[in-house]
Amino acid sequence: MNADAPARETGETRRTRTTDTHCPYCALQCGMGLRPEPAEPGGLLVVERSAFPVNKGALCGKGRTAPSVLSSRVRLVRPLIRRASGRLEPASWEEALDRVAEGLAATRSAWGADAVGVFGGGGLTNEKAYTLGKFARLVLGTSQIDYNGRFCMSSAAAAGTKAFGVDRGLPFPLDDIPRTGCVILVGSNLAETMPPALRYFTELRANGGRLIVIDPRRTRTAEQADLHLTPRPGTDLALALGMLHLVVAEGRTDEAYIAARTTGWPQARAAAMAHWPELVERITGVPLPQLRAAVRMFCEAEHAMVLTARGPEQQAKGTDTVSAWINLCLATGRPGRPLSGYGCLTGQGNGQGGREHGQKADQLPGYRMLADAAAREHVARVWGVEPDSLPGPGRSAYELLDALGADGDRAAQRPDAVRALLLMASNPVVSAPRAAHVEERMRALDFLVVCDVVLSESARLADVVLPVTQWAEETGTMTNLEGRVILRQQAVEPPEGCRSDLWVMRELAARMGWEKGFPTDPEEVFEELRRASAGGKADYSGITYRRILAEDGVFWPCPDPSLAPGTVSGAGTPGEMNDDPSNDHSAAGHPGTPRMFLDRFATPDGRARFLPVSHRPAAEEPDEEYPLLLTTGRVLAQYQSGAQTRLVDSLNEAAPGPFVQLHPRLAEKLGAAEGEPVAVVSRRGRAVAPARLSRDIRQDTVFMPFHWPGEGRANTLTNPALDPTSRMPEFKVCAVRLERA
Repeated sequence: MNADAPARETGETRRTRTTDTHCPYCALQCGMGLRPEPAEPGGLLVVERSAFPVNKGALCGKGRTAPSVLSSRVRLVRPLIRRASGRLEPASWEEALDRVAEGLAATRSAWGADAVGVFGGGGLTNEKAYTLGKFARLVLGTSQIDYNGRFCMSSAAAAGTKAFGVDRGLPFPLDDIPRTGCVILVGSNLAETMPPALRYFTELRANGGRLIVIDPRRTRTAEQADLHLTPRPGTDLALALGMLHLVVAEGRTDEAYIAARTTGWPQARAAAMAHWPELVERITGVPLPQLRAAVRMFCEAEHAMVLTARGPEQQAKGTDTVSAWINLCLATGRPGRPLSGYGCLTGQGNGQGGREHGQKADQLPGYRMLADAAAREHVARVWGVEPDSLPGPGRSAYELLDALGADGDRAAQRPDAVRALLLMASNPVVSAPRAAHVEERMRALDFLVVCDVVLSESARLADVVLPVTQWAEETGTMTNLEGRVILRQQAVEPPEGCRSDLWVMRELAARMGWEKGFPTDPEEVFEELRRASAGGKADYSGITYRRILAEDGVFWPCPDPSLAPGTVSGAGTPGEMNDDPSNDHSAAGHPGTPRMFLDRFATPDGRARFLPVSHRPAAEEPDEEYPLLLTTGRVLAQYQSGAQTRLVDSLNEAAPGPFVQLHPRLAEKLGAAEGEPVAVVSRRGRAVAPARLSRDIRQDTVFMPFHWPGEGRANTLTNPALDPTSRMPEFKVCAVRLERA
């Protein structure tokens, strides 16, 4: 550990002072203070305002109530083992860990290493995500690892990497948004998904800037827009191409920028010109005057941005859709210029860092690719193993879940099935597409172990459940949607029966033959992560805990030349530390990179790449049997699968359960009234929830939030058709019909 590392608080000091830390939910990673308050029920922490620059004191209801989930009344505090009775019953840690190690080892011995799978989560700290990838590839020897962040921004990541050479959600700070001239916000309802971020767009308009929102529903975010476009779900690609066609036809391209900083423009221009505006109007349902108005607002602003979110990304053509929006930015000379460019609004708390450091099927730490020989050599050197010992790329998230279990006839059909699964910080029974099928596959596993803080719907299926510490009970880094690496600091001692994920992996590794290489101190893990990421696209090597605290977070890439591949300090055996205090860059070294691409893009020639793309229909279009379109999303008071927020009374009062939003004219045709149960039926299943009538949605579209299990589970309906590049499922559009329930 660095000699100049910040002093650690003791349990006693944590009981008497306010701790600066961060919210456990979305990718804003809002700063907050946590103060012990013995008078509170259960002695819970009190949330205080923070001057952290991202949220500037603001918090949403989820952040303000986050300490509620720390209560032993609602969270796991003892390991559980499924006994002969079929019930999950309390067990000691020794028994539970022995059972897990035996189950994973037995599966590996009988069926091979790839019969063991690992499924991680976008809420894990960088240290835990890094260690999970290392654990899977070294201890288990499996290639079968992915995480629920695949369902978040993988399409934007793929498109950004193709165009710019690297993906970072926002390649500029949020503070740039109020100072630009126009923002096109595609498929984001941030007023409900990350409310403190709305202030940046309010300030944008107060400064004279314009906001264009693209969403099939008139959401709370769309209400703030100067222009709201309501395309038919699944047609965002055509919309972007139609706008680019108009940019070309009206002579609004930046030819000097295109010539100096890009390649591939002739092919992308030809593809866009095949999407004439009248055709795009018919495909999308967006009137041509609105299309022209959007182009005019965007092009006449000196500075402008396009920001995408799950709407255009969670489609079977999500990568091409994001590429089309990037092409629009490139053609008008935006990326790599101050106060302009393209960005993606990451959703999950560590959706960015979670995939940068090894829990994604095809990646190693530092955003290195597993199939790259040089990348394998560098990381293997840090880990103290031979490069050839590392398994190759594995299945993507849905493909991994679909491959679970080998019961009955499936055993012959899937000899490569995953028979045992380690599930950490994810709840696919609620969050995965075609969720009933995924639940069936999880039930068919020979062995399932779940590490979580609550007894989620997925944990209820497990053979062993391990209760782990959560945000306020541990220290670790996260990477927010700006690429800002921040530090969550431990504010309270965990319950006696809970252990950190790092401790769990250390104990399991030791039981499976790895006595060294899996430290439990998060700062020690981060020091190793620095070396593993050095020289990679997501280079954290110049970042230290002390720097993060001193600078309100550090933006990657932030290299440290002394840790670059090939240097002596970059070598070591698993768990070995570099104790040289000169590597603390709190006062010197690389400043970090708040704004990327100002001089060059991260491609071999330094130029951004246009990608020629063309519109194609959704994987599943309406027909006589299923005449409507379903789209899904979030509501203000709940988060993701709801496993934690559904345990908070005040949040449940605000959003007590699922609903089906539909237009009054559609309800009239069905004969459904406000609050009456209606059934939404797709080719994959049926979900029932109360009707919520609203003129804020298209008449050919229905909307369901996806936070709930049971008969109102929206993901029972969704389509697992995958994007060919990102392997993102098509959550945002599928064909359905309505029935009175």
